[in-house]
Amino acid sequence: MPTPDRPLSPHLQVYKLHTKIAPLLSIAHRLTGVALAFLGTLFLIYWVGAAAYGPEAFATAQAVFSSPLGLLMLFGWTVVLFYHLANGVRHLVWDTGLELSNEGVRRTAWVMLGSVLGLTVLAWVVGLIVLAL
Repeated sequence: MPTPDRPLSPHLQVYKLHTKIAPLLSIAHRLTGVALAFLGTLFLIYWVGAAAYGPEAFATAQAVFSSPLGLLMLFGWTVVLFYHLANGVRHLVWDTGLELSNEGVRRTAWVMLGSVLGLTVLAWVVGLIVLAL
């Protein structure tokens, strides 16, 4: 018979999120999915809509995205995209039954974060080189 002063299931107060990387990355994966779905879609709709509306509107959209704030937003979107992609691959690895130990989860977390950094830098370097040509 359960006692009334104890919760029936674990609660957020039981977990120490700041000491574990796995729960933080899991929450971030969900948040990046939401950001990609909503903000990324809004950016894309604005850009494509401006292209369809006419050359002046498209030039304005290009000016917005090439401004310092626009570039910062695009950089953030790139980081979020590669984070969500790399963490999705990490989950696919787990679906095969690999790296499910505590050490494996930590190891794949750091590999995933390194991949995000590398892919983001690579995308921006290649993009800036192509722009310079």
